[in-house]
Amino acid sequence: MTRMTCGTAIVKTLQQYGVDTVFGVPGAQTYDFFDAIAQADPPIRYIGARHEQSTAYMAFGYAKATGRVGVYSVVPGPGMLNSAAALCSAYGASTPILCVTGHVPTQFIGSGKGALHELPDQLATLRSLTKWAGRIDHPAQAPEQVAEAFRQMLSGRPQPAALEIPWDILAMSGEVDLPPAVAPLPAPTPDQAQIDAAIALLKAARNPMIMVGGGALHAAREVLALAELLQAPVVSFRSGRGIVSDAHHLGFNCAEGALRWPETDVLIGIGSRMELSWARWTGPARPQNLKLIRIDIDPKEMIRHRADAAILADAVTGTAALTAACAAEGILAPSREAEFSRLKHNRRAEIQKKLQPEADYLRVIRERLPQDGFFVEEVSQVGFSSYVSFPVYSPRTFVTCGYQGTLGFGFPTALGVKLAHPDRPVVAISGDGGFMFGMQELATAAQYDIGLVTIVFNNHSYANIRRDQKRFYQGHLLGADLQNPDFVALARAFGVDGYRVDSPAALGPCLEQALVKGAPALIEVEVAIDSEASPWQFLMPGTAYGAAP
Repeated sequence: MTRMTCGTAIVKTLQQYGVDTVFGVPGAQTYDFFDAIAQADPPIRYIGARHEQSTAYMAFGYAKATGRVGVYSVVPGPGMLNSAAALCSAYGASTPILCVTGHVPTQFIGSGKGALHELPDQLATLRSLTKWAGRIDHPAQAPEQVAEAFRQMLSGRPQPAALEIPWDILAMSGEVDLPPAVAPLPAPTPDQAQIDAAIALLKAARNPMIMVGGGALHAAREVLALAELLQAPVVSFRSGRGIVSDAHHLGFNCAEGALRWPETDVLIGIGSRMELSWARWTGPARPQNLKLIRIDIDPKEMIRHRADAAILADAVTGTAALTAACAAEGILAPSREAEFSRLKHNRRAEIQKKLQPEADYLRVIRERLPQDGFFVEEVSQVGFSSYVSFPVYSPRTFVTCGYQGTLGFGFPTALGVKLAHPDRPVVAISGDGGFMFGMQELATAAQYDIGLVTIVFNNHSYANIRRDQKRFYQGHLLGADLQNPDFVALARAFGVDGYRVDSPAALGPCLEQALVKGAPALIEVEVAIDSEASPWQFLMPGTAYGAAP
């Protein structure tokens, strides 16, 4: 055992779990944690932000782009609450990020006396936002609590965790044992009875469909092998984009998948909540007598949407087991390459025609961004359109916040993506409304020379709100129109390259120039208000919301 402060014990244990980067904003209650980072050997890279929410989103982007744990630290109370949007984004998007936060001194816990940054029950609040949250009450507890946080985050469904440490405990010294890192719990072995049930369904299937989500990002090879045996389209909405390349005849976005949905007789969900099937494709074209096979590591998912065959397993092992069983039973569908390629070509032509100008802007971005580059979407008209009009070729390269739909996540998340992969190009898109949630992080991009290119589509409004108020509320516009700064001047004031364009033709060379230069850059795209086509015609077909205005 070695004598050290609690802050040092936490940092050394984080390093045993491979942590090399911490995002944060220091504060009085966490000084000793940050001091331990400053003295870490080997060094830990520290990236500061100008708002606590951004620290957590940068950790989120780092984790989304790598599959590793992203770590951030903020002060308790208001600092922790400022980061809560990113925590719930990570929870919904099955992303492992660790919040390390302080707490009031031990003597004041639960007293309600109003110590600095005190909350009535911070640990309970954290537990409502994470998969697991714990407190460290002595330096000797630090290694086991950090280990438990990693075990929870990386066992089963990956989700965030949090640790709170009272102010006085972080500074306390004690004898600490630093055991080696502990591996996550092993995933369950697929149940043969459920595999057999799935095989019985697939033997009778004529038009199976596979739906993938973020839980299958690490199972691209296995998913494609199953899809090729069954000649089943692999449909993704947001988080699963790129698991099967859009260049492959079996790689379908949600607009393409919607055309196959009415004829689907067996749906195979792999690491997916299957949101399309119960929340978006809800019109009259829903298939009758649909059978459901699920491969998921989260047992709660098997209760939320009960399946005819429920394979509780990691996406890799579960999908591989099902593929092997299909092969053993001689299940091998004839090629549908010509049919599906024609369907995809025609659907993409339709989208390109109807979804303007968003589709043209996305086409230009895709042409300039290498296939292994990262694209970070945002809650915006171009962001929504990217679900159906931006081809994705490999897993993790399309970064999304998932079902939380957290406006403003994109720019700070993209900073984390770029810090995780400094040698690969990263493009973030945003609307004018969402960008201003985190625009202060232009200072972070400049300070740390983060070569992210951010494209701000400025339509001077919350366009979705404006469209909805015009369509469904007799045009009673309230809170939808925005008065904005000069974004180019704003970027330059922060020391970031600023550009302005007003057409897809002008965006292309400007984006290419920014990517080649490799410096932090912002490109403002002027978009006329109310000029963008609604993407919902392709995202919620057959519903009132998806109907043409």
